Amino acid sequence: MRLSFAASALLPLLASSFAPRYHGSARTKTTTFVASRSTASRPGHNYDDAPSGVRRRRQQQLFMSTEAPAEAEAAEEETKETYEFQAEVGRVMDIIINSLYSDRDIFLRELVSNAADACDKKRFLSLTADDDASDLPSPEIKIRSDPAEGTVIIEDTGVGMTRDELINNLGRIAQSGTKNFVEALGKGSADVNLIGQFGVGFYSSYLVADRVTVVTKSMQPGSKQLKWESSAGQSYTISDDVVDPSDRIELSGTRIVLHLKDDALQYGEFSKLDELLKRYSEFIEFPISVWKETTEYKKVPDVEANADLKEGEEPKMKTVPETREGFEVMENAKPIWLRSPREVSEEEYREFYKGAFRASYDDPQKFTHFFMEGQIECRSVLYIPGMLPFELSKDMFDENARNIRLYVKRVFINDAFDDIMPRWLKFVRGVVDSDDLPLNVSREILQKSKVLSIINKRLVRKSLDMIRDIAEGRDEKEEEEEEKGVGYVQFWNNFGKYLKVGVVEDDRHRKDIVPLLRFFSSNSGDEYTSLDSYVEAMKDGQKSIYYVTGDGRDNTAMSPVVEKLSSRGYEVLYMTEPLDEICIESVRQYKEFDLVDASKEGSLNLEDEADEDAKKKEEELRAEYSSLIDYLEGTLAGKVQKVTTSSLLTGSPAALVQGAYGMSPTMQKYMKAQSVASGGGDASGQMGGMNQAVLEINPNHPIVRDLDRMVKDDIDSEETKNFAVLMYDVAGMMSGYEIGEVSDFAQRVMALMSVKARDDVEDAVVEEKEKKSDGDGDDDDDDEVRKVDVEVMA
Repeated sequence: MRLSFAASALLPLLASSFAPRYHGSARTKTTTFVASRSTASRPGHNYDDAPSGVRRRRQQQLFMSTEAPAEAEAAEEETKETYEFQAEVGRVMDIIINSLYSDRDIFLRELVSNAADACDKKRFLSLTADDDASDLPSPEIKIRSDPAEGTVIIEDTGVGMTRDELINNLGRIAQSGTKNFVEALGKGSADVNLIGQFGVGFYSSYLVADRVTVVTKSMQPGSKQLKWESSAGQSYTISDDVVDPSDRIELSGTRIVLHLKDDALQYGEFSKLDELLKRYSEFIEFPISVWKETTEYKKVPDVEANADLKEGEEPKMKTVPETREGFEVMENAKPIWLRSPREVSEEEYREFYKGAFRASYDDPQKFTHFFMEGQIECRSVLYIPGMLPFELSKDMFDENARNIRLYVKRVFINDAFDDIMPRWLKFVRGVVDSDDLPLNVSREILQKSKVLSIINKRLVRKSLDMIRDIAEGRDEKEEEEEEKGVGYVQFWNNFGKYLKVGVVEDDRHRKDIVPLLRFFSSNSGDEYTSLDSYVEAMKDGQKSIYYVTGDGRDNTAMSPVVEKLSSRGYEVLYMTEPLDEICIESVRQYKEFDLVDASKEGSLNLEDEADEDAKKKEEELRAEYSSLIDYLEGTLAGKVQKVTTSSLLTGSPAALVQGAYGMSPTMQKYMKAQSVASGGGDASGQMGGMNQAVLEINPNHPIVRDLDRMVKDDIDSEETKNFAVLMYDVAGMMSGYEIGEVSDFAQRVMALMSVKARDDVEDAVVEEKEKKSDGDGDDDDDDEVRKVDVEVMA
């Protein structure tokens, strides 16, 4: 196991610090007998002076009694031994308490885990014993708190410890030992002393307690009940525990009493302990009983109201609260990942998902259950949710969306390890249980190692397998062909953006993700299409896969660039959001076909453009419309790089395309929004001339021909200029660009409308005069010509 730098530096120091001090060549242990119980307490700390309501008094009516007779106390004092820590212990304990752990809540996880180890060892000894030990009752764990006294007690009926084991085990770091025991068991050289040893987790007690008492009795024949006590300060003491028979440990086990700090009294509340147990220890194999105080309401006769009760009348009742205290066995969920997949039903998988991830209204769309065996052992259950988790709906990479839960021997360790799964699989939920994970000493930080890399690869591969199964329609119950693929549409709508991020970020798995991408296209209508479907439907001789970027499917479909290709029978993929464009640029090629942005200048090398006749015709068109091209380049200077003719356009008069290294309009909008959001202002000025588009005009369109006539008739006319700029604006909007000056655009539109309105008025006046002349030609002087007043906006 790899240890953190602080932990690795700490181990040799602890190994010497917690060992008894020896003097002289004979290495005789120096034992100091004390006459007062205060030697085990921190100097200057008087527990009788604690605040009212939380004053530290000896435990009464809990698990142990301290009202022993005076002679019993004297006998206990005579057996008490004080072990002095070395001078470095202050710094050592400070590192343990303040540096190794980042969350005080985990103290209960560590202590319950140690208790489970002790129970595991006792169960093994019971199963392998030849004597009456095989008839011992099943081990259990009990937890009790007293908010008024500020204490928490964790007791197990496990293997217990002898005096030597107290000295050795409480001074060792990270020696829980179950994994080592299992390895030794497989080799036939098992040492049962490896199980149940206290590790560094025991010292997490001092995160919440300023004094810890350990009462224990070993299951070895003739063992005495012992007490270990320390205030994480100068020393610790070990003595025979002479107690009242009602508080004696009957067979074997360990009882830990935590005297809570003043700033940790919330851990003495029943609700807080219940919350921590459900978070960290819900899958512990051994039963956990928690002392709870419950209030029930009962109906009883109302004595006062029934004082004047007449004969035959029903007595009046009242509701009174009744408080009960006692142990309740916590409902531990079954860790289905430890069972064989053949033994777990589909309903059990779904119920586990809903309970473990608090997803009562979500049915998982897919799940997988697998084991890793060999040099690395790992068990896991992974789920693909049926709907987007709420925490991911606002931020697709929300740090609080912790979907992979890491367990070690059924004990929950953490759910915030970023390296266990890549972030593009943030939506996958699941459980990973492995003893081989490289945790640091505090079991809170997952360290990079080869083991982690292997587990990461397996989790990603299994996740991709689930996604492929959905894409291929496996396990779908619908038999109709048109129903197939509906499940993947649901998946894509929920999580498609994560796969696009995977294409961008994950070089290793990019080839596996690309076939799972889905897009709209010019031929797909309302359905998605894949790159494989596109390739299957390609025209004979087609050498590239064409795509166009835009803002939404409908707007992208209106792009003049699409008509260039669709009119010739080519299918065009629609990239409808900035992430699509970033994603597709990371692919470049699929199978043997290049992916080409059709909106880039010179990107379309079609067969019908390559012959000599097409080239000759294109040159003739340029020569014919050279005056219009020169006029447009001068009028639109600073807005376009150049103007050229195009024979590919059919229904549109003009189109804007980007240069080979230009940025698409969709990406320009995205970059602008990002710049504004980050406080950088409008980034459009920073994009420079490289993003000036190329204007392609359609010489066969009536608008272009009319503009060419206007240029030749009156090149300096304001009307001609407005007409030319308006054509550019429309081409820009159709191609996905934003209008720079909306007010100027509105003025140009109204000017065009005014010209049409004036023409209509003139036609109306002429028609009215003709009708009047035909009706009464002799009375022209007596009749007044009606005039039509029309207000025209210029």
